[in-house]
Amino acid sequence: MAEVSFRDAARVFPGNPPVRAVDGLSLDIPDGEFLVLVGPSGSGKSTALRMLAGLEDVDEGSISIGGKDVTDVSPKNRDIAMVFQSYALYPHMTVAENMGFALKIQRVSKSEIQSKVAEAARLLDLTQYLDRKPKALSGGQRQRVAMGRAIVREPAVFLMDEPLSNLDAKLRVETRANITSLQARLGTTTVYVTHDQIEAMTMGHRVAVLKDGVLQQVDTPRRLYDAPGNLFVAGFIGSPAMNLTTVPLTAEGGKLDGLTVPLRRNLLTAASDAGLKEVTLGLRPESLRAAGADEPAMEMQVELVEVLGSDAYVYGKVDVGGAHERFIVRTESHGTPAFGESIRITLRDPDQVHAFNPEGGERLTA
Repeated sequence: MAEVSFRDAARVFPGNPPVRAVDGLSLDIPDGEFLVLVGPSGSGKSTALRMLAGLEDVDEGSISIGGKDVTDVSPKNRDIAMVFQSYALYPHMTVAENMGFALKIQRVSKSEIQSKVAEAARLLDLTQYLDRKPKALSGGQRQRVAMGRAIVREPAVFLMDEPLSNLDAKLRVETRANITSLQARLGTTTVYVTHDQIEAMTMGHRVAVLKDGVLQQVDTPRRLYDAPGNLFVAGFIGSPAMNLTTVPLTAEGGKLDGLTVPLRRNLLTAASDAGLKEVTLGLRPESLRAAGADEPAMEMQVELVEVLGSDAYVYGKVDVGGAHERFIVRTESHGTPAFGESIRITLRDPDQVHAFNPEGGERLTA
């Protein structure tokens, strides 16, 4: 078994004041899970991965792999394999030599090295490139060689630190599908770091969102999208981002320009129990639509239209309590408004409204 556990783990860098790059991280990763650590730059995701790899000290708490405390164990004895952003291939070695180098250092027999390299090459579609040097490969092929070097070691845990950052957009999409498929076949516990929330949402069994070294929420991609636990997760997960605005609270819901956004009774009760006079509403672009002539709606001044094939995103400004705030609406690509036009928008489905405490940022629940 290769379950991974962080127990109140922290990494504190000296300074005035000290910087808690990872702050009290507690996280259980079951055997065979593909977990993605995601967050903006400086959120602590790469530091957490390096702590698991043994490349950063654990100043507080502990880390275990397969039930064994590895907090003070050297990296080479942790039974992990890491894939870096830079690939770190030896330029003078062939693909086969690069992939088998770690086994050679471990004094594994030549026949066993050849067998494991051949199998990894087959999995990664690299068989025809085994005799080439890295300089003769594309970026995507080099990335697969780095993956192959990790696979042949048959580690308990794969660690991947933004391995797709150097690839172009099309190759990134193709390669992330390959990595997901490969992990499913191998069943190896994998911890993957990225700043790209689209990558996180399409690859991970679960996604852990970090901000300023603190774990904000960990859940399945679907659950993170449908029920973000706080304002940060709501604004970070989803592309384009959720529309977030703080409005006065009424007996029916939130008052937004010419539209009262209804809230379920349990949410109104939760807001009342918290003594709130205002509420922060969260509206996904797809939960808004163009309003009919007789429907209550809010006016939006169009600033930008992005046509993406069958869909389009309309960006514009809405008057919220005298201040102009940007909203995004997803529409069909046919008949989209032009820059400078004014359109009326309303809710597509009241059940898709999210509500948050504007003071602490936490999600309102019954």
